[in-house]
Amino acid sequence: MNEIPSSIASRVSRRAFLKSSAAGAAARGSLAGGAGPVFAAGSDRIRVGLVGCGNRGTGAAMNCVLSSPGVEIVALGDVFQDKIDTALGALKDAGGKKEWSCSQPWTRADAVKATRDTCFVGFDAYQKVIDSGVDLVILATPPAFRPMHLEAAVAAGKHVFMEKPVAVDPRGVKSVLASSDLAKQKGLAIVAGTQRRHQARYIEMIKRVHRGDIGELMGGECYWIDVCVRRWGFLAPRQPGWSDLEWQLRNWYFFTWLSGDHIVEQHVHNIDVLNWALGTHPKDALGIGGRQWRTGPEFGNIWDHFAVRFRYPNGATVMSMCRQNDNCHRTVTEIIAGTRGKASAEGIEGAVAWKFEGEEGSPYEQEHADLIRSIRAGEPLNEGRQVAESTMAAIMGRMSAYTGQVVQWDWVMNSSRLDLWPKEELKFGPFPVPPVAVPGETKLT
Repeated sequence: MNEIPSSIASRVSRRAFLKSSAAGAAARGSLAGGAGPVFAAGSDRIRVGLVGCGNRGTGAAMNCVLSSPGVEIVALGDVFQDKIDTALGALKDAGGKKEWSCSQPWTRADAVKATRDTCFVGFDAYQKVIDSGVDLVILATPPAFRPMHLEAAVAAGKHVFMEKPVAVDPRGVKSVLASSDLAKQKGLAIVAGTQRRHQARYIEMIKRVHRGDIGELMGGECYWIDVCVRRWGFLAPRQPGWSDLEWQLRNWYFFTWLSGDHIVEQHVHNIDVLNWALGTHPKDALGIGGRQWRTGPEFGNIWDHFAVRFRYPNGATVMSMCRQNDNCHRTVTEIIAGTRGKASAEGIEGAVAWKFEGEEGSPYEQEHADLIRSIRAGEPLNEGRQVAESTMAAIMGRMSAYTGQVVQWDWVMNSSRLDLWPKEELKFGPFPVPPVAVPGETKLT
């Protein structure tokens, strides 16, 4: 396997992605709706391919194996050879190193069947993984690629686990909605990385909210206020020989076209919980925010704080805040307010008090266990629409804050022309960074 140099002449456009996806689907055919369980013929094995071999992708592959018996990792794909080498090395290491999202040390190298021949490099690696005989694909690339990768996986009749968020702009959200609807017709499972929906304390809390324990829902609050992400190893200092595009891809978190900004990439977790509790998406968003300390070019063009007021169809109002900064108060939580009390994942205060005291394992493993159980039972879960709507809510908040305008759900779904995918073809070479958004100057499109 040859490493791709920074000077590679590969060019990738959305048209090329969609053309290859459609051609692959035509060549392979498609699954008929109601076909029943879909996995390796003649066995209960689930053959899994990983697309996106960064830390989260590697962790998700481990989560998948640990969640259920009979799971094998058989193929890997990434734009960069070194990412594949690192991921494969970690997965093949049975030495018992603990990955943060796993319930136990990793000792399951026996479940990793991927070889150098089933590791694929390049912008088309996702299609090669899909075509390699897998039953399930894990999509863990930067979010900008999620819509096209999901479309290709569903076209090929594959079950999907996809990390959140699932898009960075309205065009991408609508693509995910279409793919999710097609997956439902084909009897394919889609589970998203919004793991709170698979976490015991959240499931119990939402059950109590929906049965009326806190009365009529009036609104809520949600927060992801935490330290800056450079502490997590996200920031990769630019190296000699890296082109503009390689630098951006290796630091995808800091570029809106790749990550959607941290309100979309991270805070979507909290927004998703409020959508879940209220049973729908917001009808509008009014946001503010800015970039106070992320002033250097190494931080791309994303902001460092947002505050958004979401209003829901039933009249409920939700205050949403997210910030990434050191030496500040930290809180990551969601609060649902009703006429008879308020609820969070820790418990309920009010007329029907409750405190979570149960046991729960890793929700990062539970989401995979639920996915695989649904495949084997022939009753595939499909979380595509709910995660797409939560992603769109977060995008609305960002669009409002970036422009200084109120953003309506109906408008963003039906009239917005915002498309962050680069107009030029993707190639390793010069790749200018769009300017940082300025409210009142950045236009709502």
